[in-house]
Amino acid sequence: MSAYQSFKSLSRAMYLGFRRDRSALFFTVLFPLMFLVIFGGIFSGQSTPKVEVLKIGQAPVLEQALAQGGDELGKVLTVTAASDRADALRQVAKGDVAGAVEQRGDRLVVHYSAADQVTAGTVRGLMNSIIQAANQAATGQPPAYTLAIQQVEDDSLKAIQFFTPGLLGWALASAAVFGASQTLVTWRTKGLLRRLQLSPAPIPTVFAARVAVSLAIALVQFALFVLVARLPMFGLQLEGAWWMAIPLLTAGVLAFLSIGMLVGAWAKTQETANAVTQLIVLPMAFLGGSFFPLDQAPGWMQTMSHIFPLRYLNEGMLNVMSRGLGPGSVLPQIGILLGVAVAGSLIAVRLFRWEAH
Repeated sequence: MSAYQSFKSLSRAMYLGFRRDRSALFFTVLFPLMFLVIFGGIFSGQSTPKVEVLKIGQAPVLEQALAQGGDELGKVLTVTAASDRADALRQVAKGDVAGAVEQRGDRLVVHYSAADQVTAGTVRGLMNSIIQAANQAATGQPPAYTLAIQQVEDDSLKAIQFFTPGLLGWALASAAVFGASQTLVTWRTKGLLRRLQLSPAPIPTVFAARVAVSLAIALVQFALFVLVARLPMFGLQLEGAWWMAIPLLTAGVLAFLSIGMLVGAWAKTQETANAVTQLIVLPMAFLGGSFFPLDQAPGWMQTMSHIFPLRYLNEGMLNVMSRGLGPGSVLPQIGILLGVAVAGSLIAVRLFRWEAH
């Protein structure tokens, strides 16, 4: 039997085994796709929320800013008159409103809750801008510089643009790591590795078939995610060099396969392999930016995320699928993922054994 025939037969056998394993089919394809539908449905109509503040008594500076700011300030700030000062402060403490504002002479006092640092920072920033504008108006001197704000993305950008790459990256990583580790441990414990060693099929052909099947599954996952995300109810937009997600996806699958092979080479039982894989994949998904943007995470988490290869897969796909960057933007991520694939494979080869001891 030629090497090509061996490769073809092994690939077909692996594919049929995957297709017949309903649990693997569910957790590889349907489970991550379900998260895409849920997240996309929840955030499909999401817009930038307004900051709601309560005005205690008369606040001429704030009222003048609202009158002059017009619709632009109204897009980000909602001001409601408070009937009672104590009640207004109570609402701020409970988190019902972002802050409460009162004017004492020439001072504008902003009351906020330290429990939500992000909202508190937004309120302070808005009020500081209002005070600066009032000071400039009082001096009668026009400001030397003006500020214009522009959104870097177009108006069609929706939350689905960010969820699709992240959840797809998690799905690819889970399928590759689980598939490689479970296959290797199962083959070893059932004696299939020893039989393959004695068969006419070269060992590199066996592993090439495993890689080919994993890449085929990854391409199916990619197609399903994109098709679902592009439904009118979600509205994913693909522009520019989105096709670079495919070579990036290939590098990512190779990296995660090497991690799965490493786990499978080390673990002695399926239970151990499954537990270790969970310990790797789930933290990597959270710290790799699959479920929330890393730029909103604490500094220590952003630093730690550089350890995990999933960060680079997610970041690269986000660049070409959502941010509209060019093909060259994903080359560093592809290089890092291929480096992980080589390193993981070399370690897996050192740990590899044909039989369970």
